[in-house]
Amino acid sequence: MASVTFENATRIYPGSTTPAVDKLNLQVKDGEFLVLVGPSGCGKSTALRMLAGLEEIDGGKILIDDRDVTNVVAKDRDIAMVFQSYALYPHMTVAENMGFALKISGTPKEERDRRVKEAAKLLDLEEYLDRKPKALSGGQRQRVAMGRAIVREPQVFLMDEPLSNLDTKLRIATRTQIAALQRRLGITTVYVTHDQVEAMTMGDRVAVLKDGQLQQVDTPRNLYDAPANAFVAGFIGAPTMNLFTVAVSADKATLGGLTLDAPAGAGQSLTLGVRPEGFTPATTGLKVLVALVEELGADTFVYGKPIESNVKFANANEDAQQIVIRWDPKTAPKAGETITVSVNPSTVHFFNTITGERV
Repeated sequence: MASVTFENATRIYPGSTTPAVDKLNLQVKDGEFLVLVGPSGCGKSTALRMLAGLEEIDGGKILIDDRDVTNVVAKDRDIAMVFQSYALYPHMTVAENMGFALKISGTPKEERDRRVKEAAKLLDLEEYLDRKPKALSGGQRQRVAMGRAIVREPQVFLMDEPLSNLDTKLRIATRTQIAALQRRLGITTVYVTHDQVEAMTMGDRVAVLKDGQLQQVDTPRNLYDAPANAFVAGFIGAPTMNLFTVAVSADKATLGGLTLDAPAGAGQSLTLGVRPEGFTPATTGLKVLVALVEELGADTFVYGKPIESNVKFANANEDAQQIVIRWDPKTAPKAGETITVSVNPSTVHFFNTITGERV
């Protein structure tokens, strides 16, 4: 096992002036499961490939434990990578696929067989060892790819969106298996995904990236409860946080018919964030015209537009300019109705309208 450290690690692709990864400073603890998450093009896969030795580093350095691996070739970094595609050899059996890297490295057959059987037991693949990949389901193939990484007994696991080819139900089941398996093995793992729900349910900590820059790294709970800026607030959570631009006067912020305490001396304008569960039904407050009611069994989410003209959304995308409110399924309103809500003050977040930083 080992720790991983990015020190001002930078990658600029040829022909581009904007770094794909810009001075990344990040430490992954020994045995930790760290998830890199962010929208497409944010640099998360590039950062992973830099760690793997598959991308050059144009500035800074990367360490595994205290060893500088910045200029070490990929095969000598003692890492194992699981890709989005399974990349299994179709003419080999499951056992041969899992043990192939060991065979190439000259590991004796007895040792090879022992490691393959141990990994197969961990992954519930024992009965499939003599089958070819074409006889397996997508989830089973992904477990074989995991097994191929496990038998190498590396210092660090790297996983690049390994579940994106699976259907929703299988993704949920497999992500639980991967997280549980990592905790049993205790191997330092860096996992890349664009799915923030996946990130929040799997990682010990989650690092959020945007435009090649690290926005925040923290536990899933802290990311949700105390986002460092408006981007993290709007990205983490499903449904995401409601973000409004509000006028501030005498340390009071106005949102429709609501008046809320604002941070002292914060200026005349702020970005106000409220998660869907932060709203509560009320007789006076913010009036919302219901456009859609989403029934999810235990949860119901109401989507609508504010009636008051002084409510301004912080999101410039008009399609995303709607209020989302979590509602009691037993008393859910219908589309076309007007509801009135207040806000629980303890759930309110404020951000600087220019920098986006938390106030």
